[in-house]
Amino acid sequence: MPPTIVLVHGAFADAASFAPVTRRLLDEGLTVRVPAVPNRSLLGDAAYIRSVVEQIEGPVLLVGHSYGGAVITVAGAADNVVGLVYVAGYALEEGESLGELQGGFPDSDLAAHLVYTPFPTEGSDPGTDVTVEIDAFPSVFAAGIDAGEAEVLAVSQRPLAALAFSEAAPVAAWKSKPAWGIVSAADHTINPDVERFGYQRAGLRSVVEIDAPHLVMRSHPHQVVKTITDAIAEIG
Repeated sequence: MPPTIVLVHGAFADAASFAPVTRRLLDEGLTVRVPAVPNRSLLGDAAYIRSVVEQIEGPVLLVGHSYGGAVITVAGAADNVVGLVYVAGYALEEGESLGELQGGFPDSDLAAHLVYTPFPTEGSDPGTDVTVEIDAFPSVFAAGIDAGEAEVLAVSQRPLAALAFSEAAPVAAWKSKPAWGIVSAADHTINPDVERFGYQRAGLRSVVEIDAPHLVMRSHPHQVVKTITDAIAEIG
C-alpha cells in the first residue's frame, strides 16, 4: 500500500499553496492530507504535524515546502514516517535553528521586505508575527505566478511567529529516514544555496534542481509530483 502523502506548507502561505500538486496526486489515486500548520513555533508546529501523522493508519511520506521543511525535519521522527521530501525547504541539523542555518549565507531578497507585527498571547508578553510586504510579495515570494493570483496570495498571507526562527530542532529525521529534495534555483525567498547546503549535509538520496521560483509547487506542479511519486517508488 502506498504511503499517505502529508503536504506541509510553509510561512506566509496555507494548505492551498499545494493545490495544483494535491489535485494531481489525488488524480493518481494516492491518499493525501494537507493540514493547516499553525505557524506559531517550530516545536509547536512540529508537534502538531506529528500528531496528525501519528493518527494516520499506515506509512506516511512527509513533504515540506520552505519553513515546512524545518517542520518535517522534526515531525518526521514519528515511527510511521517512511520518508521526507523537501521542496525548496530547510533541512535543519539537530540543534540548529532557522536563523542559524540562514545566517551562514547571504540574505535573499526576502530579508529587506519583512514586516513585524505584535500579536497578543495569553498570560505572557506579546508575540511577533512576520509577514511579507504586500507590494513586494509578488516578486519576492510569488514570482512566476499569475499576477492576479499573486495579488490574492499577498493579501491572504498566513504569518509566521518570529519565535519559529530561533527555536532549535531537537531532532533531524533525515538521519534515520530516507529523504529527497527539490532546489528552486530561481528562489528569491530562500537563498538557493541554503537549500543546496542543507540537502548535501543531510545526504539526500536525490536532489532535483528546477529553474523555478519559491512557489515551485504552483509554477511546476508536474515536476514536484514526479519527485514525490519517484520517492514512493523508491521506498517500495
